[in-house]
Amino acid sequence: MLMKCLPAAILITGLLYIFFIPEEPLIIKIMFKIIPMLLILLFAYKTEGRRERYQPLILLGLFFCMLGDGLLIWFVIGLSAFLIGHLFYIAAFFKLWTFSWLRFATIFPIGIYSTLIGREIVVSLIEKGESSLIIPVICYVTVISLMGWAAFMTGNAAAIIGGVLFVISDSILSWNKFIGDVSYSGPLIMLTYYAAQFCIANSIRMKPSFLYRKV
Repeated sequence: MLMKCLPAAILITGLLYIFFIPEEPLIIKIMFKIIPMLLILLFAYKTEGRRERYQPLILLGLFFCMLGDGLLIWFVIGLSAFLIGHLFYIAAFFKLWTFSWLRFATIFPIGIYSTLIGREIVVSLIEKGESSLIIPVICYVTVISLMGWAAFMTGNAAAIIGGVLFVISDSILSWNKFIGDVSYSGPLIMLTYYAAQFCIANSIRMKPSFLYRKV
């Protein structure tokens, strides 16, 4: 019964945070931001599937991303928590590694995309005199790009969708924060973010998709 209710609870609390919780007081905003992640963590913990090695790594990734949610008001600290979360995701995805030349080749478009967006962010940071953020941002872009590619190498539909949505979410956030305003950035960032985390949690259960087939 709990597992049937959790996805709806995640959806409702996520939409509540995105569209109804005001910016102030900040502590209430952060609390409601974390609630969907707590529910996603519970969903991942209760999910039956790849429990040995894979599930604990996903749970640790979700936990550190949840810390990042709460600590992002201190940008570098929050970014570091997310980076650690992605390292756990990468370790988990490599546990499901299933080689395919087609999926392996995704490293090229992902690498090109991350290089282009990373360059734009670095240029903007230099122009704004925030050079101290260049190394943390480059490290984060590199790690999340590797996470997205590792998700493809699992051949698991939920992991792949989650990885792609996470990259999209952080791309919107980064562009909006460092380069220029993105219309409806707040809802877009959080909708793709919560969806990404739910898909990654669901990858514990889902069987490999048609992408599993070696090519």
